Amino acid sequence: MKRGLVLLLVILAVCAPQARGAPVNVIFDTDMYSDIDDMLALAMLHSLQDRGEVKLLAVTVTTEAKWIAPYVDLVDTFYGHGYIPVGVVRGGVPAKIFDERPPADQPYSPNGINYTQYLAQLQNKHGAFVYPHKLTDGDDAEEAVHLLRRVLAAQPDGSVVMIQVGYCTNFARLLDSKADGMSQLEGRQLVKRKVRLLSTMAGNYAAIEWNGEKIPANKSEFNLRMDIPAAQKLFAEWPTPIVASGFEIGLTMLFPQRSIDREFNYVEHHPIAETYNYTAANYRKASKHPDAPHDHSTFDLTAVLYAVRPDEGYFSLSAPGKISVLPDGSSPFEAMDGGPHRYLILADGQRARTLEAMVMLASQPPVRRGPARPQ
Repeated sequence: MKRGLVLLLVILAVCAPQARGAPVNVIFDTDMYSDIDDMLALAMLHSLQDRGEVKLLAVTVTTEAKWIAPYVDLVDTFYGHGYIPVGVVRGGVPAKIFDERPPADQPYSPNGINYTQYLAQLQNKHGAFVYPHKLTDGDDAEEAVHLLRRVLAAQPDGSVVMIQVGYCTNFARLLDSKADGMSQLEGRQLVKRKVRLLSTMAGNYAAIEWNGEKIPANKSEFNLRMDIPAAQKLFAEWPTPIVASGFEIGLTMLFPQRSIDREFNYVEHHPIAETYNYTAANYRKASKHPDAPHDHSTFDLTAVLYAVRPDEGYFSLSAPGKISVLPDGSSPFEAMDGGPHRYLILADGQRARTLEAMVMLASQPPVRRGPARPQ
């Protein structure tokens, strides 16, 4: 990419937010281990922050593995937002279960493709990190619920959008948290006061045909299945509106390999491109076309796009209703007047524009790379 085009993109990134109003206060909760759409979603959030559309308050991790928090920190640092706090689950879903028994719907995952460890430890010939980061061990990160309470307590009432693209562990535990020195409110009351929306990638709400296979509605879904008790608690007790992006939405919009090849090469080392390319060979092994470029499902990106730009017409919404989580990880939806839950619907006419928005945001060069302090 030529320098002039990069400069133009940066100028557009800085100028775009003027028309959109105040930034959305966002907390991003991710498993960031068993798939790579999480890191593309995080890249989107950093671009949206550069545009003035988002203030990323914190990132919390729902997979228990020591390298995930350093990986998140190096991505944050690359985008010039290394001050963003990272919290980690304690006693949650351990990463080792994927090595021992990879899920049937993710046979490539991760089985030796631990990209978080690879990038967090990657060094140049001088022994310095290729991707600088302060947090070098997830055990040193703040416990996730403690961080969530600390950050939420400091925000104006009704101002926070929570985005959950991993398991429900952290947010369910937040509901059960007790009053402490950060807030005299118990968890459910704290969420009710501070949060206005939960946007989550979870469940499966419409039948689709994909790669010649008919996928029924209400199929057991990975994010819910990994911690079913937490998912049941969250959908039963969360006190604000929830909008769910089902498995079927991101599955049918693919992030193109050509974008990785063409639009991330403005620097020699890019953590998003290197993650994508490092894992692509494993995804191709699970593909019916192993010699073809790997275009990746945009599951988690859809929850980010809706959360930040709900009124832009990228998606339609179901009628109000109630989502329940069953013991097998399926999530039936019952329509009801005034129900607290909805799910995303993607019409054919929305698909191209929605995918383009996600690709452009994920690939946008940062305004300022490297360590920075909040303004």
